Amino acid sequence: MKVIDLTHVISENMPVYPGTETPKLKQANTYEKDGFKETLMTMYSHTGTHMDPPAHLFAGRTTLDQFDVSQYVGKALVIDCRDLQEGDTITLDRVTKYGKKAEEADYLLFNLGWDKRWGTDDYYKDYACIDDDVVNFILTTNKKGVGLDVIGIDPIPDEDLPIHKKLFKEHEIVNIENLKNLDQCGDDLFWFFALPIKWENADGAPIRAIAFWE
Repeated sequence: MKVIDLTHVISENMPVYPGTETPKLKQANTYEKDGFKETLMTMYSHTGTHMDPPAHLFAGRTTLDQFDVSQYVGKALVIDCRDLQEGDTITLDRVTKYGKKAEEADYLLFNLGWDKRWGTDDYYKDYACIDDDVVNFILTTNKKGVGLDVIGIDPIPDEDLPIHKKLFKEHEIVNIENLKNLDQCGDDLFWFFALPIKWENADGAPIRAIAFWE
């Protein structure tokens, strides 16, 4: 059995989406005073390696706690985009070159190599984004989800969030951001687990994402 962790550690000085606050990890109980340790965690629901459901953008749409747990498990394929430059676009030929594997995958995970920039100002630079043809492929092949190793599926300056909206308006799909270690997953299908914290009316949640080979 082989397992790879695809999840960034949550910390008080971690990268967060512009305009939000970093997590606060306050010591609530101590070994010395209480005989045990407990931490009060305060953070946004879209912190770190996290998942968006349709309800992130649209009222009345599916929240994470409403999905069946099977939504969060499936076969994944990593699409290697590490040769792209800042400001480039991820086009459909990037996906179709993987042939039938791209169609069979439940999750497409895009590797831009951006996790190597985690914790630096470069993490917020102009990463490549998927184009409309890639979005259409994801939707027409009924993917459970899409994931990336960058801070957003839309460009940071685009406040209209067109890619999010196209994914979520009418489709039961999830979006994962801030993945890591996708370069260790190869170019074949593998088992992917992306389990969000189960909280009521969840518009998003941190996840523990792993790759698994039997």
